Amino acid sequence: MLLLVVSIGLAVSIGSAGLSLSDVWGILIYKITGIHLFGDWSDSDVAIVMQIRLSRVILAVLVGACLATAGAGFQGVLRNPLADPYTLGVASGSSVGAAFIIFFGLQSLMGLWTIPLVAFVTGALTLFAVFALARSKGAMAVETLILAGVIIQSFLGAFVSFMVSMSEGVVNQILYWLMGSLALRSWDHVYMLLPFLIVGVPLIAFFAHRLNLFAFGERHAAHLGVNVERTKLIVLVGSTLLTAAAVSVSGVIGFVGLVVPHLLRLLVGPDYRRIIPLSAIGGGIFVLWADTVARIALSPREIQLGIVTALVGAPFFALLLYRHKLGGKGGM
Repeated sequence: MLLLVVSIGLAVSIGSAGLSLSDVWGILIYKITGIHLFGDWSDSDVAIVMQIRLSRVILAVLVGACLATAGAGFQGVLRNPLADPYTLGVASGSSVGAAFIIFFGLQSLMGLWTIPLVAFVTGALTLFAVFALARSKGAMAVETLILAGVIIQSFLGAFVSFMVSMSEGVVNQILYWLMGSLALRSWDHVYMLLPFLIVGVPLIAFFAHRLNLFAFGERHAAHLGVNVERTKLIVLVGSTLLTAAAVSVSGVIGFVGLVVPHLLRLLVGPDYRRIIPLSAIGGGIFVLWADTVARIALSPREIQLGIVTALVGAPFFALLLYRHKLGGKGGM
């Protein structure tokens, strides 16, 4: 938590507007306490700090917390350390909705909320399609669930590719959304995402002990009194809604839900009672610094956030595979 608070403070202080550290913190202290301690700033400086930087920093923390918590939930239920928030095709579902809106020029249909709302709805509908495909006799086998997610993801991904190939003037808008970004976001997006985080993280954390039992197999967990199917359904729905909400405001940002729970598992062990809440904090820190790098690395131009997380996440993922390979050789 201390690292998160320090990261927020540093990220708000960094930017291309040329504001000094004393001005930034003078504005923050004045807005929080009403006391003007130091600094001499204009109304535009206040707007830059409060409306642009701070809202973006808070949104980055929320997006990272949602994706990392969802990743921990997916890995626990599917008993697969390589599962991530997009395993069940939610990203493809949200991408179809966003690409459809951009392709047909309907962004102004509901104002600022158009793309986020449509992306969230199509992402949630994707989940129910996967459940319908995977459910058999009231139960969902893990292998069938993953396979259904792969099928739906590939199918919807083809639609997105089709719209990208057919678009001309808006192809860049679609691609930018698919690569993920927090540019041009506001407090409205923070207010949209916050309720999902407030409800979703405690919900998944409530099932942390049951997820620990899942590690021994579903049959063993059932013998210990766990309602396996209900637990899987609630955790998967909660994780998917967190993912859909995050993707709807930021676009597709990869590797967060894969890397953060893995790293925490190495640091604090396999207990989901620790992994889930720490994933929320660690995910927020990871995306916050990734977005800060995206903002300032090539200033005044911005790098897409999804590119930065992939550049960091892919080498880490390769390291995990390498360690796993060494562990397998050692076991032999």
